[in-house]
Amino acid sequence: MSGVAGVTEGTLVGGKILFRQLAAGHRSGFEPVFLAAAVPAKAGDAVLEAGCGAGAALLCLARRVPGLTGVGLEIDPVLTGLANENFKINGFEGFMAVTGNAAHPPAQKFDHVLANPPWHGEASTNSPDAARARAHHAPAGLLGTWIPALAACVKHRGTVSLILPAAAVTEAVTALRENDFGGRTLFPFWPRAGQAAKFFIISARKHIKSPDRILPGLVLHDEGGITSSADAILREGSGLSSYFF
Repeated sequence: MSGVAGVTEGTLVGGKILFRQLAAGHRSGFEPVFLAAAVPAKAGDAVLEAGCGAGAALLCLARRVPGLTGVGLEIDPVLTGLANENFKINGFEGFMAVTGNAAHPPAQKFDHVLANPPWHGEASTNSPDAARARAHHAPAGLLGTWIPALAACVKHRGTVSLILPAAAVTEAVTALRENDFGGRTLFPFWPRAGQAAKFFIISARKHIKSPDRILPGLVLHDEGGITSSADAILREGSGLSSYFF
């Protein structure tokens, strides 16, 4: 059991990963699972997640692609501790979380960088829980700060993958272009067929000149509930990376 008070014991990807997280404050949703599915990692690669929380995305990625090493960067030391517990109980010895700010990442080079930045703008109402508010609310210009800092960590032809609300896509594409990431690819998630996409994964590769793309994306729900394509990721841990590169 975790030594941190107020921790729940659960699982990810259909019970295949044990996952401990805080009972109150920020709790992981489906976004980290989809984000992990989009990273085109292979055995032997090194990955960095900025703002890893309790480690959900890295756990899903480590399970899908054996043989990785990874670092999770998390500003909240309580979540850093939980992420390290989660790596340990699932046997992912090549992974560790460290306490730090995504604007000042480690001076190490990685094959892949991923992040699920805070989504809500300054105009939205803050949660009374300080940790939840920090995880959910993005100060103005956040991506313009995070992306250049994280770009310095990415190897030549390495990738960055971000999961973002539709309103943040323009800022992200601009920052990626300014930091020499090409092949910028948008992958939308449609709540239902015919409805507007509320969030996207955007991926790009450093030092390449490929054109931008918008992919068909994924419909999350139909008349029967969660679509089979979404279910394959959420419950089976399948990958999306073949769509991107």
